[in-house]
Amino acid sequence: MLAKQWLENTRNIMRLIEETQMENIRRSAEIMADTIECERWVHTFGCGHATLPIEEMYPRIGGFVGFHPMIELPLTFFTRITGEMGVRQFVFLERVEGYGTEIMKGYDFDSRDVMWLFSHSGINNVNIDVAVAAREKGMKVIVFGSASEAAGRKSRHSSGKTIFELADVVVDTCTPLEDASVPLKNHPDKIGPVSTMAFITCVWMTITTVAEILADRGVKLYIHPSHNVPGNESSRVRLDEALDEYKRRIAGV
Repeated sequence: MLAKQWLENTRNIMRLIEETQMENIRRSAEIMADTIECERWVHTFGCGHATLPIEEMYPRIGGFVGFHPMIELPLTFFTRITGEMGVRQFVFLERVEGYGTEIMKGYDFDSRDVMWLFSHSGINNVNIDVAVAAREKGMKVIVFGSASEAAGRKSRHSSGKTIFELADVVVDTCTPLEDASVPLKNHPDKIGPVSTMAFITCVWMTITTVAEILADRGVKLYIHPSHNVPGNESSRVRLDEALDEYKRRIAGV
């Protein structure tokens, strides 16, 4: 049964993450905790389906202020598939060197900030542009992706480096480079990609560790509460507090 095969593939990846990546998840979390404690930002960026972990972490019930999503619409919104902002344009754009450099010009950064990047293969130019620019600004760069599978692959960037080679810390998502994991009868291509589940798993393992570190330090977290549970009227107050705190920090006050 292919459904169970995909489920088993996903479980195996989660097991590998637990067995091999806990130390680097902890290192990443400590760097992020230091940044959030001084009211600076963990900026998050990816292209294509690697924007899904960014949308998952903040704003999100159970997430908290400190993570700043950077999502470039032409690099993610291709649900029209063909026509305006379609898949062909996306595949072209994520390989255009210099595009990421221009994206970075639209934001204000600080050397105390962190750039948290998501890239399955690590070889495409926009992500590498962003990593290079972040390092030039003195930021720590943390990269999540299929690092061991991508080892030895040639970068498309003129620097000759993959995004993993530019990182201060790498968390390997332990996913196959082709991503799809289930063979299908009478077809040359597999189905059932697993990278999104791996990304999300690593994200929440990391964010919960960041929260644990900060709580142990006595730092107040502005958490997005569930506002859909009956009888939890005070959740709206806490939601307003979290959004007000985000607005205060993003304004640089």
